Amino acid sequence: MASTRSLFWGLLVLIVVNSGCIRYSFTGTSIPEGVNTVYIPFFPDQSNSGLSDLSDRLNQALIERFINQSKLQLASNEEDADAILDGTISSYSNRPFSIGGNEQANQNQVVIRVGASFVYKNEPEAVYDKSFEGSFTFDPTEDPINGEREAADGALEQIANNMFSDAVSSW
Repeated sequence: MASTRSLFWGLLVLIVVNSGCIRYSFTGTSIPEGVNTVYIPFFPDQSNSGLSDLSDRLNQALIERFINQSKLQLASNEEDADAILDGTISSYSNRPFSIGGNEQANQNQVVIRVGASFVYKNEPEAVYDKSFEGSFTFDPTEDPINGEREAADGALEQIANNMFSDAVSSW
């Protein structure tokens, strides 16, 4: 009896200690039958952000989510796709977020808004058709150019995560 109890507590401690190492993955999620490919075209950048590669960076983040975290394959065109994720980068801002004692911004915030829709070709209605927003702060006094780029990447990552999460929530 004592050895069974010791074994139980030992296993419980092992599970609790290792639970931080367990990661949840969407790999193998229950994607609707017949959906094997997704088409993710470049989202036109209508934000006047001044960042020439914003569309490329969003596209890469979306492909990483949908391809690496599901069993979907990337289709090279809309005709060969079972699902389509399409949209537009609609706005971009880089504004002071907090002001320091010398009345200068010590934190700026990049905010990006993207309008997107996710549809299955064989379904009459979109899974979603809405706006997504991501924001990220940076210190403009340290390295304003790289800080803004990193903040834009952080905001795009949030957007890509939310788009993916909203798509898989219907799975």
